[in-house]
Amino acid sequence: MTGDTHPTAITMKSYGLRWTDPDGTPQAAGVGYDKASADDRKKRLEAAKCEDIEIVEVKPGERLQPAG
Repeated sequence: MTGDTHPTAITMKSYGLRWTDPDGTPQAAGVGYDKASADDRKKRLEAAKCEDIEIVEVKPGERLQPAG
């Protein structure tokens, strides 16, 4: 122990994704991801031939809307 009696604040960040399906339909994730999970989801969307994929930081309770 260092003798510090103040707990360290942990800042949690959430990320959402927006993309366009291969058929041209704009989409947005309905859930929040941590950064590693958002990066993984982006890779899977790229593999599915989706376009205009963006990872966006979201506030708690915020729900992304599809772009466009």
